[in-house]
Amino acid sequence: MPGQGLKGLGAYRINIIGLSNKVHHFHYEAGPDLFTEYGTDLVSEGTFQVDVDLDKRETFLEADFRIRGTAKLICDRSLEPFDYLINTRRKVVFKYGDQDEEITDEIMIIQRDTAWIDLGQYLYEFIALAIPLKKLHPRFQDEAEDEDDEAEGRIVYTSGGSEDEGGSDGTDGENGHDDQDIDPRWNALKKLK
Repeated sequence: MPGQGLKGLGAYRINIIGLSNKVHHFHYEAGPDLFTEYGTDLVSEGTFQVDVDLDKRETFLEADFRIRGTAKLICDRSLEPFDYLINTRRKVVFKYGDQDEEITDEIMIIQRDTAWIDLGQYLYEFIALAIPLKKLHPRFQDEAEDEDDEAEGRIVYTSGGSEDEGGSDGTDGENGHDDQDIDPRWNALKKLK
């Protein structure tokens, strides 16, 4: 239904033409409507308190987002739902220019006659960026840290030195490893030198 889409968009839109050049404060309570409107790929549920300080200047606007709340996630290991606390702060600068363009993640160019800016997409993206790649229930958190430490201990780095750096006994002079211990795929890469 077209009316619902417009309702969702209007919830996070700010009329910037009507604002004077100073800092303006906005407060939002974001919930299911945010995820319904902007996507449920990374986060589909949660409740958030959002404070936005919008500093309007002659040549740009700076939006300072403070987002606090709880996202409902599904554990990657046990498939159990759990609450994940989010407390993040992000900034976006909207500079006036000839055409709408994204310069970086934090700098957007908007046309000088732009009447509205929609903060909803930014809210959704900032919440999604605060979600960890590996979503683990809090009861697995200690195990995850142990696994990360073990994985770091298993990483083996070898020097890519030339053949004449090795010792006369068939080992490389620095760490004493035989060439036979090296994965044969590395030998193929050494030939490219």
